[in-house]
Amino acid sequence: MSELVVPAVVASNDYDIIISGGGLVGASLAIALADLPLRIALVEAVLPDDAENSSFDERSIALSRSSKSILNALDLWPDIDTTAWPINEIHVSEKGRFGSAVINADEQGIDHLGHVIKSRILGGSLWDRLSECSAIDVFCPARVGSVAVTSTGVAVDVEQEVPVSISSTLLVVADGARSAAREQLGVVAQHKSYGQSAIIGNVSIDLRHAGNVAYERFTSAGPLALLPGADGVYTFVLTRNTDDVDATLALSDDDMRDLLQELFGYRVGVFRNLGRRFAYPLYLSTAESLTAERTIIIGNAAHGLHPVAGQGFNLGLRDAAALAELIANAIASAAAGVSPADQLNAELEGIQSAYCEWRQADQRNVVSFTDGLIELFGKPGGAVSIARGLSLLGFDLLPAAKRGLARYAMGQGGRLSRLARGIRTSGSES
Repeated sequence: MSELVVPAVVASNDYDIIISGGGLVGASLAIALADLPLRIALVEAVLPDDAENSSFDERSIALSRSSKSILNALDLWPDIDTTAWPINEIHVSEKGRFGSAVINADEQGIDHLGHVIKSRILGGSLWDRLSECSAIDVFCPARVGSVAVTSTGVAVDVEQEVPVSISSTLLVVADGARSAAREQLGVVAQHKSYGQSAIIGNVSIDLRHAGNVAYERFTSAGPLALLPGADGVYTFVLTRNTDDVDATLALSDDDMRDLLQELFGYRVGVFRNLGRRFAYPLYLSTAESLTAERTIIIGNAAHGLHPVAGQGFNLGLRDAAALAELIANAIASAAAGVSPADQLNAELEGIQSAYCEWRQADQRNVVSFTDGLIELFGKPGGAVSIARGLSLLGFDLLPAAKRGLARYAMGQGGRLSRLARGIRTSGSES
């Protein structure tokens, strides 16, 4: 990773846009806006090489096809292409029950459904690019302190080694599901605990040819996802009830392998070497509003999801791409003699309204789908289990349903941003 120059004091404290949160979504938004004639400040609490920074850990991310298009349009894909592993098939099943659902890239007439990449690699590439963007001032490690909204702008106290106060026309909140900035602005978020945690680690297998299939296996112990990677190494995501997490983490490598094998079976062969394992709690978080005065809320600050469908980052990246496009369109529509900053201020309410109209349906559908999966597959046994098997079998026999879910899994349902179509956001749609 390139050395990042972090300003303690800047030449001017006035910005056009302040982004609170420099994780994967916040950093992506900053880069998407970098070509516009605007001054941008990015405030991030945790340094990239800090073990507490989840955007730079060993967690694997399932990138949808549209996410790849967005990253490619931002010229980021060449940096990560060699480490990204393609997903050609998605296989969904329930242990001990008939019925399964398979989505195959060839059936959809495409070369892949998505890719798997390490969060650390993607985060490093994003911050390498930030270090090259002269229009972006990065404050890190720093936290957004008090936020004051006036009729003319947003004033933010940046808490860092040398505190500084900055202001902007627009504040974008992208600092996660427990967003302090969102709370300060009075936007309430509903939190639903699943009473579960995800245990994540790597495991090698002995069937190398199986390596382009992503699996979602529902079991009585909780969902088990396997994401493919290079050299026969899969990332597993095992969901466990909170009361069982410590005991599961304490299992020896042999016992953990046995557990995974018993839950998943032998469709990818025998599980071999295990890597380090860690866990994090699972809950659903949804903000009651996507906007506040002079503020737009994106990513996990708007919607924190269960990882069962692998949609969290993809949904947040679509948020960032849509917002970047709306801002670019507003700037491009300025009359002669009107500065970009003045145009952003004049069009701000319209940008907020358009953002809500664009993103609400996608966010609502993804939240409902993800939460519905947990409700349907998280209840063991009986008639519910039979219904699950029938639904999986029925889905696999209905091409139209399969095509619809494939588009959903690829992030291509609904309105696509220019970035998701591979077009750099630098001006209005022609």
